[in-house]
Amino acid sequence: MWKYIMALLRIFIAVAFIIPVYWTFVIATGAKGAAYSLPPIFYPAFHFHAMWIVLTQTKWFRYLFNSILITTLTILSVLISSIAAGYALSEINVKGKNIIFYLMLGVMMLPGQALLIPQYVVMFHLHLLNSYAGLILPFTASSSGIFLFRQYFMKMPKSYREVSLVENVSTWTYIRRVAIPLAKPAVATVTLLTFISSWNQFQWPLIMTDTTTLDPIELALTHYMQTYQANWRELTSASLLALLPIIIVFLFTQKHIVAAVAGGEQGGKD
Repeated sequence: MWKYIMALLRIFIAVAFIIPVYWTFVIATGAKGAAYSLPPIFYPAFHFHAMWIVLTQTKWFRYLFNSILITTLTILSVLISSIAAGYALSEINVKGKNIIFYLMLGVMMLPGQALLIPQYVVMFHLHLLNSYAGLILPFTASSSGIFLFRQYFMKMPKSYREVSLVENVSTWTYIRRVAIPLAKPAVATVTLLTFISSWNQFQWPLIMTDTTTLDPIELALTHYMQTYQANWRELTSASLLALLPIIIVFLFTQKHIVAAVAGGEQGGKD
């Protein structure tokens, strides 16, 4: 009986998440004015003219390029910094590293809004306003990413590192060829979480830029709202296009994320 209840609960949660996306698709592909029709139309009409307008008559590909560039560089920076710091906190015996780790955990408890003013002041004095660097640099490190990699590296058997020392393998080679492949679930999880947070950035680009040339997709959606105040088809079409990359990345990383939630694939320490 319990397994049937859990199955129904999973179905309910899945439907609850799918309905907003489905309704957005219905409006985006519906006939003009269908969003205001009574009774509501609950099935898509598969009219993709509004999506074609977004792709051909706006700066969509410029916004897409900005989001891809910012997100890609942010993910690479977060992975490099998280792997390096996570390995140092788990394997290298440094005096006071536990204090550093606890301070890092404290940073995780701070709301992002509390850091907006200090970050802006730093970017201002570095003359990085209205630049890609200013949109990327504040997010090149992630305390949650460091925490996740530290936990994975701590669970790796010590014998792996001991063998690499006997074979005179350098630390960076060991990390690249042994530690990272064993921590694939952590890599996938940090990649997806960083991708979602970076792709959905709205507040920071709004503060940092005053030109549409650097606008990412999420900020560009506000322009569609101002341009198409009464035409919901263009806005929902742009929203679907912005959501599509997240769905694709999730499909490619979900297996490793499940493994990360389940506790990883490597064994405990010897």
